[in-house]
Amino acid sequence: QVQLVESGGGLVQPGGSLRLSCAASGFTLDDYTIGWFRQAPGKEREFVGSINWSSGNTYYGESIKGRFTVSRDNAKNTVDLQMNSLKPEDTAVYYCAAYLGSYEDVDYWGQGIQVNVSS
Repeated sequence: QVQLVESGGGLVQPGGSLRLSCAASGFTLDDYTIGWFRQAPGKEREFVGSINWSSGNTYYGESIKGRFTVSRDNAKNTVDLQMNSLKPEDTAVYYCAAYLGSYEDVDYWGQGIQVNVSS
């Protein structure tokens, strides 16, 4: 059974940091890219960043470049999203996803986790 389980969300003050983790199981990670997406209330889902499991290559959305970092832990089968210099507009539900091709064609989704940036 394919599972993507996010953890680490919560409330953080503007300017602070938060680290999300995605635990993947039930499929062969070597074939996939693991991506992070987010959706704020009233807005469309947005691509945040990704990492190709085999190559380790990363790719980021424009709105978070320089502030967020995606990394993987091969031993734990996890992909982390380190978020720094958080802004109120980063408030959203964050989703982990796995896909073979483009991030526009996701094969598996996690359930999502809430991140709130507020003072």
